Amino acid sequence: MESSLFLSRRNHVDVYFPPCKRSRVAVPFVFTEKKQKLSSIDVLPDECLFEVLRRLSDGKERSASACVSKRWLMLLSSIRGDETVISDLSPSLETEERSTQTALVKPVDIEGEGHLSRCLDGKKATDVRLAAIAVGTPSHGGLGKLSIRGSNPIRGVTDTGLKAIARGCPSLRALSLWNVSSVSDEGLIEIAQGCHLLEKLDLCQCPAITDLSLVAIAKNCPNLTSLTIESCSKIGNETLQAVGRFCPKLKFVSLKNCPLIGDQGIASLLSSAGHVLTKVKLYALNISDISLAVIGHYGIAVTDIVLIGLQNINERGFWVMGNGQGLQKLRSLAITACHGVTDLGLEALGKGCPNLKLFCLRKCTILSDNGLVAFAKGSVALENLQLEECHRITQAGFVGVLLSCGKKLKVLSMVNCFGVKELACRFPSVLPCNSLQSLSIRNCPGVGNATLAIVGRVCPKLTHLELSGLLEVTDEGLFPLVQSCEAGLVKVNLSGCVNVTDRSVSFITELHGGSLESLNVDECRYVTDATLLVISNNCWLLKELDISKCGITDSGIASLASTVRLNLQILSLSGCSMLSDKSVPFLQKLGQTLMGLNIQHCNGVSSSCVDLLLEQLWRCDILS
Repeated sequence: MESSLFLSRRNHVDVYFPPCKRSRVAVPFVFTEKKQKLSSIDVLPDECLFEVLRRLSDGKERSASACVSKRWLMLLSSIRGDETVISDLSPSLETEERSTQTALVKPVDIEGEGHLSRCLDGKKATDVRLAAIAVGTPSHGGLGKLSIRGSNPIRGVTDTGLKAIARGCPSLRALSLWNVSSVSDEGLIEIAQGCHLLEKLDLCQCPAITDLSLVAIAKNCPNLTSLTIESCSKIGNETLQAVGRFCPKLKFVSLKNCPLIGDQGIASLLSSAGHVLTKVKLYALNISDISLAVIGHYGIAVTDIVLIGLQNINERGFWVMGNGQGLQKLRSLAITACHGVTDLGLEALGKGCPNLKLFCLRKCTILSDNGLVAFAKGSVALENLQLEECHRITQAGFVGVLLSCGKKLKVLSMVNCFGVKELACRFPSVLPCNSLQSLSIRNCPGVGNATLAIVGRVCPKLTHLELSGLLEVTDEGLFPLVQSCEAGLVKVNLSGCVNVTDRSVSFITELHGGSLESLNVDECRYVTDATLLVISNNCWLLKELDISKCGITDSGIASLASTVRLNLQILSLSGCSMLSDKSVPFLQKLGQTLMGLNIQHCNGVSSSCVDLLLEQLWRCDILS
């Protein structure tokens, strides 16, 4: 039998006698009784470990310690700035007594300038991540903006996470909480006590937050300039009273779908902060005419107002707001789905807001031509008028606005106004509206060639023209309008005008090719290669071209690529079914300047050619 099968005597000696060389086996693994007696920092209670960790002065040390375990991370995140200390060992050479002096304790300033922004969405929003942010950001510039949108369904954000931010991030200036149901007043009160530099607060769908924490924010955060509250069922008038009283720098307030907010809160806010508040947005609130009356009287610094879905406001509310004489600085007013807007109220708003420049009116079904024209006459400074789903506005009201705002109106937009129809009446000769530069008419099925003829006579300085989804518009209506544009068209959008052909589009590109930068003829099926040939010869400034769902073939793309002066940046060919692989070389040539290319639903172009384009035009964003 071989000797290698037996254990040597030397191997047995290692058990009974100490060897010449130290054994590689550590004692704790041999003697389990001694392992339990070893001391470890993990056996320290939280109170002792807290005292150790609060003496970590350097940000790197704190971050490294936070990586040890979740327990250490949470303990570090619970340490306030005034609780953190540093040991300063400075032995003196003067006396032996001072040389043995113990460490002096000094507070550490962990407050940064707030350069960092953090956003936690969905599953990433947990208390542990907030604790890590609270520990790691102070030494890297400080946390300035924090946004939490939703939370982890199992380990979501709670008051614990918000407390960590409050204790570790005193530089916080903007906080957004969206759909965070587990955060209550306890966490937000900590923010109020620890983040005195807070300037912007945005709360959306936070059902556990009440007036208690918002009052604390108002009292402890005097720099608050912006407050947004949406769908918070327990926040009411007390919050607005405190904000108006204790926030002297408040500039912006947005309130949406908060059932406890009423006239008392709006009145307190405006009467206290109306001299500093500049922007007000009220959406779906249970307020009455009283609130609008207070805004009209006390809103002396207000420049922007948005009113949406205020069902309890009547004609009297808008009339009193206009006659309150307080909205002298108002520059922008948007009203949507407020059934109390009538001719009388709108006329009062026009006269009571002498500096109004932008007015948006949407889904106001009672307003008629008389009120719109009266408003236009009273608004001497109006530059931008936008109308949407105002179905009682007719062609007379549309033309009346052009004739009444002829001096300063620059932008006019009508969207989904089904009451505008072609009328056989004649309008008197008047001075042209030389100020109008942009006209947009979208999805107004009654608008046709007669309306365009009136626009051509009245508006000679148009540079931006959008006529989308107008089935009654044909080449005959476009010719006189395009000819009258003396300044030169820069942007033209005829998408959805299915009866427009090469005749008018080619005429536009020939007449205004020297100024045209954007052309959209999406779904104009009668636009063919002939238009592209004219574009290649005339439109050297053209940057955006949308010829989706048009009668374009490979020859048209070849015409575009044949000129060296054309520098297209955006080209859309979506739904051009007659394109084939033969157009790919021409697209490659155009791709030298393209930043965006849309070839979706071009069924004639094979997938291999699409892959080739993706490979060669790597700087171009291609949709395929």
